[in-house]
Amino acid sequence: MKEELILKSYEIAKERYAAIGVDTDKAIETLEKTPISLHCWQTDDVVGYERNEALSGGIQTTGNYPGRARNIDETRQDIEFVKTLLAGNHRLNLHEIYGDFKEGFVDRDQCEPKHFQSWIDWAKENNMKLDFNSTSFSHPKSGELTLSNPDPAIREFWIEHTKRCRRIANAMGEAQGDPCIMNIWVHDGSKDLTVERKRYREIFAESLDEILKEELPWMKSCLEAKLFGIGLESYTVGSHDFVAGYCATRKLMYTLDTGHYEMTENVSDMVASLLLFVPELMLHVSRPVRWDSDHVTIMNDQTLDLFKELIRADALDRAHIGLDYFDAAINRIGAYIVGTRATQKCVLSALLEPLKKLREYEDNGQHFERLALLEEAKSLPFGAVFDYFNMKNNVPVGEEFIPCIQQYEKEVTSKRN
Repeated sequence: MKEELILKSYEIAKERYAAIGVDTDKAIETLEKTPISLHCWQTDDVVGYERNEALSGGIQTTGNYPGRARNIDETRQDIEFVKTLLAGNHRLNLHEIYGDFKEGFVDRDQCEPKHFQSWIDWAKENNMKLDFNSTSFSHPKSGELTLSNPDPAIREFWIEHTKRCRRIANAMGEAQGDPCIMNIWVHDGSKDLTVERKRYREIFAESLDEILKEELPWMKSCLEAKLFGIGLESYTVGSHDFVAGYCATRKLMYTLDTGHYEMTENVSDMVASLLLFVPELMLHVSRPVRWDSDHVTIMNDQTLDLFKELIRADALDRAHIGLDYFDAAINRIGAYIVGTRATQKCVLSALLEPLKKLREYEDNGQHFERLALLEEAKSLPFGAVFDYFNMKNNVPVGEEFIPCIQQYEKEVTSKRN
């Protein structure tokens, strides 16, 4: 009976959207083909399986909800369960510290593709493609400066680490027949005032140039900016200004993390500007309650605006969508599902915007009509389309995923002590 209601509601919504020139079937088809790169670090609070130590180096996880994944097998178990509750075919984003180090500790300047072969095999078995990140934090040599460190020994350690990470990403991309997106983010900065701002950025640029010299056909590199890090509040080497300039001059993909900017900034407005000067965008979707606090993504104005701007710019094919938050205050699997589905809702909402008519009004100078249609579109039966999208893909509709996660917690995660 519920399926009949969902189908009936969808047919009504389909007709209503068609009246303003929107094809809901086409929007659903596009959404089904739009993967979201799930962040493995939601499972275990960004601890990883290298040293099994808490975070350090400008970031931290808050909360201590029971059931954290304690090893690589539990992380995979959680991801496999998450997949059963999500429509579409998604990717998995790994940090270097999530390598398979069961044979023994390997320092970061010695990591190799073989330490991720089991991930490559697992991803193939589970029909997922992989993305990757170098890891400069939570290490004895992290300190305040890594790739921008004036000390040649420290700097070369991190240069070698990042070079090796790019080769690992290339191996992943070749194995999956699709480029692996490899993100570079470093926490480098200063807690208090510094007089060497330009010097550190010069070193950082030189390090990046050295890292990116190697041509690797099965991976794409991207560089992530940040406003500040915890304990590094006064100065960030890889600021938005630096990263925007570097990516524009080197034709490098820019990683736009929605949590890395001041609360008053309209992050969505950066999309159109950046796309004029960089080849592609990597989107790290997060929710900054107080700046970079990495709360679970929800369907709020900031996330909606981000994807509306992307669709309005006809740039969905020039963007890669990933999640980047780590909430340990609530059920971690629940955080995954809420955040991923919220992101999908925002993409779908953008795809359902009556863009053809809105552009026509704007081109004709009909600004009242444009504003009126933008407002009326907010109350169109979007929810019926999203429900149908999930039913069509044989995953829980609406709040039906809640008891599924509760059952998984009862049977699996609650037993992790």
